[in-house]
Amino acid sequence: MPESEPEFGPAARTRDVYLLFAHEPYYPGPDTREINTTVVAADSLLHPHVRQPDGVKIHDLLTRGRQPGEIIPLATLTHELNGGADWPRIGDWEGVTTDLVQLVHTGRCDALSLGLPEIPRALLCTGPRGRLRVYDAAAEDFASYGPAERAAALERVSLFLTSIALERPFWPGDRLLPPLGRLT
Repeated sequence: MPESEPEFGPAARTRDVYLLFAHEPYYPGPDTREINTTVVAADSLLHPHVRQPDGVKIHDLLTRGRQPGEIIPLATLTHELNGGADWPRIGDWEGVTTDLVQLVHTGRCDALSLGLPEIPRALLCTGPRGRLRVYDAAAEDFASYGPAERAAALERVSLFLTSIALERPFWPGDRLLPPLGRLT
């Protein structure tokens, strides 16, 4: 009898995928820039100090059908989960991201901590086809931003991440839990 697949999809997963998520801004020290967005290796979701089994289930979703090196915004996962309606069957994404920020603060995993400007951050917090309309007081008109600008913002983050990860791969932490299925 063939082994059944995990509840959340096929066993094959992609390594070297990253999760990008926005969070409440903080300042890491005096005279520093606001940090409002973080990128972690997907395997950080398997850390024992992350809410479980939620982290393992989000890891499964995050690594399924991705390309190595790909950065997946949390908003993309929300889009893939029926606009967020299916989050309850996966887990508490708010609790997991709060735990991830705590891991970063305590140095238990590597992360790219960013202080993104308002519009790129908002674009990365929308789904892949989301649109923003922003009033430009100088032009006395509205500016529209959409998928092309979101892709450009994600590409800028990716270039920065790639330059860092080339020096040293991101460390997801120690004593990680096993993922659902196997990674390829």
